[in-house]
Amino acid sequence: MNETPVCRVAFIGSECYPFIKTGGLGDVMYALPRALIKQNCDVRVILPYYSCIPQKYREQTTDLGHFSMYLCQDGREFYVGVKQLDLDGVTYYFIDNEDFFSWGNPYTDLVQDIPKYCFFSKASLAVLNYLNWNPDIIHCHDWQAGLVPVYQKTLFSDTKIRHAKTIVTIHNLRFQGIYGAPHIQYWSGLPASVIYDYANLRHGERDANMFKGGLAYCDSITTVSNTYAEEIQTPFYGENLDSHLRYHSAKLSGIVNGIDVDIWNSSTDGLLAATYNADDVLEKKPINKRALQERLGLEQDDGKFLIGIVSRLTDQKGLDLINAIMPELMGGNIQIAVLGTGDPRYEDSFRYYEQAYKGSVCAYIQYNEELAHQMYAGCDALLIPSLFEPCGLTQLIAMRYGTVPIVRETGGLKDTVRPYDETINEGNGFTFDRYEAGLLLDAIRRANWLYENDHERWNQMILRDMYKDVSWENSAKQYLDLYQALRG
Repeated sequence: MNETPVCRVAFIGSECYPFIKTGGLGDVMYALPRALIKQNCDVRVILPYYSCIPQKYREQTTDLGHFSMYLCQDGREFYVGVKQLDLDGVTYYFIDNEDFFSWGNPYTDLVQDIPKYCFFSKASLAVLNYLNWNPDIIHCHDWQAGLVPVYQKTLFSDTKIRHAKTIVTIHNLRFQGIYGAPHIQYWSGLPASVIYDYANLRHGERDANMFKGGLAYCDSITTVSNTYAEEIQTPFYGENLDSHLRYHSAKLSGIVNGIDVDIWNSSTDGLLAATYNADDVLEKKPINKRALQERLGLEQDDGKFLIGIVSRLTDQKGLDLINAIMPELMGGNIQIAVLGTGDPRYEDSFRYYEQAYKGSVCAYIQYNEELAHQMYAGCDALLIPSLFEPCGLTQLIAMRYGTVPIVRETGGLKDTVRPYDETINEGNGFTFDRYEAGLLLDAIRRANWLYENDHERWNQMILRDMYKDVSWENSAKQYLDLYQALRG
């Protein structure tokens, strides 16, 4: 940076691409800091130093020192090592401790994860003090960093970082860090008045909730779309925190995610059979479609309507709706390609469909990054009928590659996909509202009809999707506005 930064921001979270990633949180922790740096922010990211971080990155870290930190209710001390790595203009600080981070993957089970992320939350603040770097904003992500605002306003209230404003971002409210209150009290070392107060961490009769505490103590709550911010204040989506979120609604807002448009760029993507942009998509996309059909063992036919599903195979993703209508989708010009892993019952059901409808269905039951790129480029449409979807990234990637999304109107899907209106020929996808299989079938049939019968309007929708701004730039500006409003 060649000028004084407009804001100093510490990101604290449990995963970040390319070091460790299990879902969309890892993408956000990577892409948003890079976008904020372009807005002249000084952003530093704090992560656990997991043993599963690839060796090539471990070898690039520099030791900044170490210290001991009290953690538990009985005053146990733990080693806190601090490592640094600079990558793509972002400074990463890794917290090293063999007791917590030298085994397994990031998430194992709550009995072990609760101590791990109590330590991580407290150590993150201790590291900021140790490094004598005082951020204006401490931006915490999901329940694993949920205790950071609690620690800041209690055990760190007389330290140098007490003046920082704290933000908690909800990426997925389903996971909250709920366990027995005595267990969390012991490992966190927080006062009983914090643990057992229903306004703070207490959850039901016997439990405490780390995420609930963070939401109570932070200065601002964000989530990853405006619609999801509204939804989580209702009982259906609120995961038993809807009343808590309604109480704190004045500090709750939604900012939709973006995607890294350098990684997801059809004009430079070396994994595709043919690269393309909006100028030649109508010529080059069919090349990718035929290559994908060949790779997946599908009938090679430009006239087939090829629908992709790139997803974790779980209940959240609306796969029960797809199961209910699969027989009705087959027999015409529709092909289905599935990429993902998850619940064995969905894995097995898609394997069955592949055998029952050879040439029309492919079930690729594993994750393959190369194939994901090829599906975004080669499919005509991407199907995302989720029960809930805080933001969703796959519909943004699909649009970037000129693949039309078919989605349920929930969370970020509703905020980013404007339903097609044939009367005025506007919209960039096909949607349905209630979580019903019949409505999903209707949305697919409407998309298929337009694809088969009005190529001109279908192609115009492809171009609208490709021209849509799905980058992090606009989102980063909204976050910067929020940071500056909090600072006053």
